[in-house]
Amino acid sequence: MQKILEYLSEIWPFTPLFLFIIAVCFRLMDNSAYLFLRKEILISSSNVSRSVLKDQIKATEDPEFTKQLKRALLFRNLQQTFMASAIISLPVCVALFYLL
Repeated sequence: MQKILEYLSEIWPFTPLFLFIIAVCFRLMDNSAYLFLRKEILISSSNVSRSVLKDQIKATEDPEFTKQLKRALLFRNLQQTFMASAIISLPVCVALFYLL
């Protein structure tokens, strides 16, 4: 048990970095801009907002395109969740690093 605690105490300061890497992976899996361009829907940026994705999900009648947009929205939500977790955990890890 002591070995496990020693190991965890060595890696927990890197938690924000791990969360950031996971967020970047989900961002790379989000291909919403490609989906819109493939359907010939013009967009102004490669970073399609969540509201545009939700509006397009409601407006489209193609079930395959709707499924792909829902998956892209899921990846976008996961990316934002992990990014927020990384930002929140950074000051906590820094404070714990200096306190312990």
